[in-house]
Amino acid sequence: MAERAELEVLVGADGLDVEVTGGYAADLISTVMANAKQDNVWVTWHLHPNIVAAALIVKLSAIILVSGRQPEQETVQRAQQEGMPILGSSLPAFEIIGRLHGMGILGTV
Repeated sequence: MAERAELEVLVGADGLDVEVTGGYAADLISTVMANAKQDNVWVTWHLHPNIVAAALIVKLSAIILVSGRQPEQETVQRAQQEGMPILGSSLPAFEIIGRLHGMGILGTV
């Protein structure tokens, strides 16, 4: 997925072998925790370490940061400790979501 969508692996390359079951895009962490599904990828602008905690609780397959945003150092450290992949792109969220959809990764309802 990362290669096909032209995403840069920022953290956690070893965790990229999880099958992606769908995608979710949101910037309210509570919304992600309530609605994202296990093994989804999460497209977000958030950089704070709490994104890793939320992703672990929901058991997401990866976090995708958009628009060239870089995770905070504490976020990187936490993701490394927990084995949570964080991917990044200079493209806006809309473009990344379109690429994922084109690859057959559908949104979660």
